Amino acid sequence: MASGASPILGVPPHRLWARRPGIYEDEKGRTWVTVVVRLSPSQRARSRASPGGTPEPSITVHMWQMPVHPQEPVSPSQLTLSRLPLVWQLYSGRRYRAMDSRLWEIVSHGQIDSTEELVLTELPPGNG
Repeated sequence: MASGASPILGVPPHRLWARRPGIYEDEKGRTWVTVVVRLSPSQRARSRASPGGTPEPSITVHMWQMPVHPQEPVSPSQLTLSRLPLVWQLYSGRRYRAMDSRLWEIVSHGQIDSTEELVLTELPPGNG
């Protein structure tokens, strides 16, 4: 069977809670592992960046739904070290709203071989 994303699955998870850095759990008790986090300058930041200015990075996250071995829980302070939200809530259409009100667009929700994948990109402020 060829690799690559298959057609879009049903509804993505309604809520994702951080359990450990890079590990989330959905409302069905399934675990989602952050496999890629990509930072790149956002379009908005590029357009307003002045010479010598630092553009604000845009974050794209690739998550795979897969079981993980149980581990000791971590303290909430260890979870806040990441730029990723502690909780994502399905918001409207193809977006999630994080606890801090940032919006994340669902770029894709599909399957690679037998692994469900969710790709989210942080939207610049004001795109709500």
